[in-house]
Amino acid sequence: MNDNGVVDQSLEAALAPGLQPPVGRYRLDLKTERWAWSDEVFEMHGFSPGEVVPTTELMLSHKHPGDRERVDHALRMAAATGEPFSSVHRIRDARGRTRTLAVTGQGRRDPESGEVTELFGYFIDVTEANRELAQREATASIQASAERRASIEQAKGVLMVAFGVDGNDAFEELRSASNQLNVPVRELATWLVHWFSGPGVTEFPSADEVREFLAAPVPVSEQEDTDPTSGVVA
Repeated sequence: MNDNGVVDQSLEAALAPGLQPPVGRYRLDLKTERWAWSDEVFEMHGFSPGEVVPTTELMLSHKHPGDRERVDHALRMAAATGEPFSSVHRIRDARGRTRTLAVTGQGRRDPESGEVTELFGYFIDVTEANRELAQREATASIQASAERRASIEQAKGVLMVAFGVDGNDAFEELRSASNQLNVPVRELATWLVHWFSGPGVTEFPSADEVREFLAAPVPVSEQEDTDPTSGVVA
């Protein structure tokens, strides 16, 4: 079982070249609900090795409230089925720090009764990997947003020159055409910029030409066979 792709993404980030996330082993005796933790797992939870006796109650008490029920369910399912499982969740360690851990494991059955008697596997601290992943995603989002804004600003510039208006009025022209055509502003702006700056354009389009384009714009994908100054497919 996993968390809808979150596990794979977090583990992939954690195991990327250059990163060496802390990894610790655990074993859970299902009859006593006592845990055996390696030194690394104690440290992930903010304890010195051997400082506390690991139990299910103690472990769940450190889970982030938003993840606690999900982790408890994952453990119960694993104990019932013995099937391999994985989960990513947040904890609040003994020092009050929030960390993100990935846990993987599987059950071990009694050879005579077939009953699942213990779970064993690994904890992986993916806190830093998750932070780097989030930073990369945020950077990509900011870059994409900047690119969209750049197209809109360029399109506004075309309208300001063509119509002799200020930036606010130019944007209103673009937005009005967007609403009438039911085309996103950023997409219409990209089409317009590509149209007036495409191959074969030797002079700035007139106000009438710009109005014609806004009334019947040509998508970028179709502009290779388009007369750049007329907006009419040849």
